[in-house]
Amino acid sequence: MSSSFGKRIVTVCFDRDSDANWFAASELLDELLSTNGTLVERFRVRHLPLLGWLTRFFAYWLINASRRSGAVTAAAGGRMCRLDLDRTAASGADRAAARWRDWHTQVAATTPAARSWEDFLTQHQSAPDKLSEAEARRRFEHQPRVLAMLAHPGDQRLDPYELGLYQAGEATYVGFYWRAALVGDALITTDGNLMRAASNSLADRFRFLNQACAYLGALHGSARVCALAAD
Repeated sequence: MSSSFGKRIVTVCFDRDSDANWFAASELLDELLSTNGTLVERFRVRHLPLLGWLTRFFAYWLINASRRSGAVTAAAGGRMCRLDLDRTAASGADRAAARWRDWHTQVAATTPAARSWEDFLTQHQSAPDKLSEAEARRRFEHQPRVLAMLAHPGDQRLDPYELGLYQAGEATYVGFYWRAALVGDALITTDGNLMRAASNSLADRFRFLNQACAYLGALHGSARVCALAAD
């Protein structure tokens, strides 16, 4: 989900015979989305049994790899066989679970349920002459639960525009974000097609994430991917 706190993440896929690098991925991003992008390290790196003690120190077949204590631990992309999708998804799930539990304890337990931003936006779009977008936003943010999220002082930033997802429950919230950890907000296939949600509704976003994760999981081990943060 695109958050008001962050940039859109686009995963670009290349087949095994293509050059996969920032320049090639940026060209596709410009062609399909008319925007620029910067590399973002989102994927955990796989270390194979037996040979893992050696390969963990080499960044071959990886894009923009980062290291900890000399070992390669994360990358913006690379060959699928070198990326650990399970650990990447698990890290996204852990972060989401901590964020949801913080919200549940500090916000949900002390405020009444509130209408999501999508409710107010739909009301504005159906009758813009009766409810301006500015007034719809004011009414949304005036709700006690939304105000509590905006005022939240903890380490976890709580985006009030994700309220509908928070209120759907921990399993739904975490399920959304482990998928998003793998593919982001959009995916460009190896044949140059753009996959993204048909609308901003949670249902359409889940449909996109399910399709994109299935596509990513079906790629050959020699295929390559690259994650970009779109401007």
